[in-house]
Amino acid sequence: MSRRDGEAEGRKIRRSPGMPYQTLLDADSRPVPPHLRIDTAAYLGEGDIPIERYLDRRYHELEKERLWPKVWQMAVREERIPEVGDAYVYEIADTSILLVRTAPEEIKAFYNACLHMGRNLVDRPCRLAEIRCPYHGFTWRPDGKLKHIPGMWDFPHVDPRRMNLPEVKVELWNGFVFINMDPNCASLESYLGEVYHHWDAYPLSDRYTSVHVRKVLRCNWKTAQEAFMDAYHLVAAHPQILAAAGDDNTQYDVMGICSRAITPAGTPSPHLNWTPSEQDIAAHVYKPRDSTGGVTVPEGVTYRRHGAELGREELRKTIGDKADGLCDAEVMDSFYYTLFPNFHPYLAYNQVLQRFLPHGDRHDMCTMEVMYMTPFRGERPPPATITELGPDESFLDAPELGAAGALVAQDEWNLEKVQRGMHTLRRSKPGLTMGIYQHTQGRHFHRV
Repeated sequence: MSRRDGEAEGRKIRRSPGMPYQTLLDADSRPVPPHLRIDTAAYLGEGDIPIERYLDRRYHELEKERLWPKVWQMAVREERIPEVGDAYVYEIADTSILLVRTAPEEIKAFYNACLHMGRNLVDRPCRLAEIRCPYHGFTWRPDGKLKHIPGMWDFPHVDPRRMNLPEVKVELWNGFVFINMDPNCASLESYLGEVYHHWDAYPLSDRYTSVHVRKVLRCNWKTAQEAFMDAYHLVAAHPQILAAAGDDNTQYDVMGICSRAITPAGTPSPHLNWTPSEQDIAAHVYKPRDSTGGVTVPEGVTYRRHGAELGREELRKTIGDKADGLCDAEVMDSFYYTLFPNFHPYLAYNQVLQRFLPHGDRHDMCTMEVMYMTPFRGERPPPATITELGPDESFLDAPELGAAGALVAQDEWNLEKVQRGMHTLRRSKPGLTMGIYQHTQGRHFHRV
């Protein structure tokens, strides 16, 4: 399905009449890396998406049975369990997973339940010398091997060799710890396919978590994450950035189990009814960590090119001469991936990460996380303390998000209303009507 003309599955992909993203890359000041030249349009159908997938408890139960136990999912950053004995609890719906660093280069994962009476073994991140159940004292070594059963005389029917903690598959990727509950699963590299290596030039293992915000939302986790899968909503939800965001020029790609959207920055939206100058673009451009206020664009130079050079200058402070080899697109644009089912890492050096999970075992609430991955020099700084926000708080209550907090808050403002509105909508129609191309990521997610 790697066709520039957009032919896929016998149907032609309709694209915006505006400038294609690949044409914008042709004007880049530097060579563009091959992974940005991938253009994999895919026709994924025209049918509506059933509303029940967002609203019905029955669908949540199916996800607990057929989705979460079968997929690779990001559990934690390695830097949150850096020392031998460090433990972290990852929870997905009604299942709790205990991750323990058992050696400097080894992390193991276990079902977080005592094999005696089922009590969760660990309740929160900690450092442990042994895994001891607080209820009756059944104890395991950090590697999951049984150590002690109090009053063993009363358990003649128990074979200690069968009482080791059941393990869950673990793999490490770019500083993240992924788990999979399926003992027969394929490797993470096989699961992610070609996307697995897209970060080789910008290894996230060389970053630290400088910001981490976690917020509870009153909507299904799919409702939330689909708000971050397209640029189609920018014209209504984020009008303040349209002078510097080519929303309608966004390219959408399908790559195996993953999908990607690329939205160019430093170029105006085709939806505008006025033509911004390069200085206007500079005034409206969005960057996650800094302000462009006060930037003067030289005569005869586009802001896209000038802004890229400013970005390289800033990056030289931490990545040195590597910054000189980055093309304009790598510095300026937003490359937002969906690693099925719920992990959304950005590519290049605009490294924002998002993750969406059911809130506990609720099908009508979710948890959204926003993380910034920042380059550093010298010793790795400790990861940021996680800011916890409740459903009645706003991302604006996390000032460490900077300009991104305002953008995410605009999306957040819609989400609870979307969830409520779907209850009304299904009285008149049973599905949500997605676009063919601009909702590629959403359609691909539902197909997978």
